Amino acid sequence: MGSAFNLGKLFGIQFRLHYSWFIVFVLINVSLSWYYFPVEYPDWTPLTYWIIGIVSSLLFFASVVAHELAHSIVARINGIPVKSITLFIFGGIAQITREATKASAELKMAAAGPACSLVLGGLFGLLWLFSRGISEPIAAMTSWLALVNVILAVFNLIPGFPLDGGRVFRSILWRFTGNYKLSTRIATQVGQGVGYLFILGGISIMFLLRGGWFSGLWLIFIGWFLRNTASSSYHQAQWREALREVSASQVMTSDCPVIPPNVTIDQMVQEYIFTSGCYFFLVTDEDGVKGILTLDNIKAVSRQNWDVTQVQEIMTSLDRVKVAHPDQDALSILEEMDENNINQMPVVSEGNVIGLVTHDNLIRFLRTRSELGA
Repeated sequence: MGSAFNLGKLFGIQFRLHYSWFIVFVLINVSLSWYYFPVEYPDWTPLTYWIIGIVSSLLFFASVVAHELAHSIVARINGIPVKSITLFIFGGIAQITREATKASAELKMAAAGPACSLVLGGLFGLLWLFSRGISEPIAAMTSWLALVNVILAVFNLIPGFPLDGGRVFRSILWRFTGNYKLSTRIATQVGQGVGYLFILGGISIMFLLRGGWFSGLWLIFIGWFLRNTASSSYHQAQWREALREVSASQVMTSDCPVIPPNVTIDQMVQEYIFTSGCYFFLVTDEDGVKGILTLDNIKAVSRQNWDVTQVQEIMTSLDRVKVAHPDQDALSILEEMDENNINQMPVVSEGNVIGLVTHDNLIRFLRTRSELGA
């Protein structure tokens, strides 16, 4: 997800903060400090409202992180790599490099988040019981956090794909039908239906309840979001299935641009990159392919050293390059690219490089397939 910055790693998972997170953080903080706590507890000082509001908001997002972390840990236990978790305006999202291959793994992954939120709701409920006779502000904060975590769990269990409940629903369908594609289609259709119900409910509230325009608009917005994400998730599932059905030899580029190993970076940029528009090259000599060179290799060298640094000094040698095989399915290649943060993989047959698969190849294939209605 773009427009995000790194916060650090936890359990080997990169955490990122999207700029839209600040919008919802301010909204929650203001609603707690200006409305909720002053209405429920009118005897506090203004400073207390703001302190408890800020701490409550931070603990709420810590709860969202725990929710997503639960998904991620279960995913990794089931052999599914997790690259990062990003907090954004709607909460959080874990970026996994491939989908579950078994219905049981999908079920465990989907259920882990809501289960974590329910546990957190129970823990905050216990803290409320212990603190209500000691400190009213802490009791108020823990009471709100207990309630909001339970609400988070219940909302995510709505059977609308791609919410957790929708994924649980898909995993159950998948378990009984044995058909991942059919299960995904049914789950996304239900998800779209849930989105339309939210929109209808929001419109009804706006017209039938006096002063309900804000709540109605919020429900409409949630419904619109659910409907769109369900649709896009189904398209992504279709694309993944399409890639599974083709091999590397069908999507690779056979006429890979090549360069000799003894040219300097400056020569390469002027004579190869600017003239061809390519951003990856195979480094070859009379003995065959030696390695691969990308723009990332070049950017690692300071500009003033371009005229004295040769390509062979900065290339990634072939024995360190992730390679694909001609009959390997394109989906597994894409997953390997995502796991290793690379944009291309040479296709090797009997020790010889016969082609190159790039992200552009895969996108072009999907675009052409979509235009043809295939």
